[in-house]
Amino acid sequence: MRRIGDTAIAAVTVVALGTGVWLLSTSTDTGTPPQPSAAEGRPDPGGERGAAHPLMASPPTRIRIPAIRVNAPLMGLSLTASGSLDVPPPAEKNLAGWYETGTTPGDTGTAVVAGHVDNTEGPAVFYDLGALKRGATIEVDREDATTAVFTVDAVEVYSAKNFPDAKVYGASPRPELRVITCGGGYSRSTGYQGNVVVFAHLTGARGT
Repeated sequence: MRRIGDTAIAAVTVVALGTGVWLLSTSTDTGTPPQPSAAEGRPDPGGERGAAHPLMASPPTRIRIPAIRVNAPLMGLSLTASGSLDVPPPAEKNLAGWYETGTTPGDTGTAVVAGHVDNTEGPAVFYDLGALKRGATIEVDREDATTAVFTVDAVEVYSAKNFPDAKVYGASPRPELRVITCGGGYSRSTGYQGNVVVFAHLTGARGT
């Protein structure tokens, strides 16, 4: 399987992972998704410790993030004609996707998972992603009956125009995971202003 290499895939379009239309009929004081704090964006000084050995490649089937009550199936995502990452169907609120031409979660390299923050009806699968804390656990079930267990190193938010493709999508010498959704504040005229990105690395596995 082709890995995400030096030529990173284009940034996820902010509009694609959340419309914010439902916010127009609710209070934006209580309706906007949480955003990462500055502290969660700083690198974890212990992030290099506890890294697990890579797993053999196997497509993922489900992602669980207990701290924010995520338990969702995963579908394969490809690239659009413009080179950006495609997204799951907006109507499927509890569905996330993974970049199936890249690294499978648990294998050496950078695996990418993306999902909607909301749709026209309200919050979606990764609505609370910005509230995730460093040290939280992300579990990914795989087709080979193993579960890859990741530990969150940082949670950051980037504006669309300054999205760091290489940092987010670049190759890694160890098994890492990126989880992406819309964020960066919401404007009625332009929609979401950027993306929330979770950085995590493999720290364990079950079923091996």
